[in-house]
Amino acid sequence: MIASFTLHFWRSYRKLPKGVQKVFDKQLVHLLRDIRYPSLRAKKYDESRNLWQARVTGRYRFYFEIRNDFYILHEVRPHKE
Repeated sequence: MIASFTLHFWRSYRKLPKGVQKVFDKQLVHLLRDIRYPSLRAKKYDESRNLWQARVTGRYRFYFEIRNDFYILHEVRPHKE
């Protein structure tokens, strides 16, 4: 799989604390290797838009869609619990 990033994603990524950016980078590697990697806890978020959610940390999630061989990353943000 290949990652593709929207402009909105990069804007949200730049707002993250540096430590969270570092953890996201690690989680992205896991996603590209295996979407079922346990720490990701990836799941369908919005069926109608084919939007998925995965965990960065306990407080942050990222949102993406799957199209062919691409993960299109849309946003990374704090998770509302």
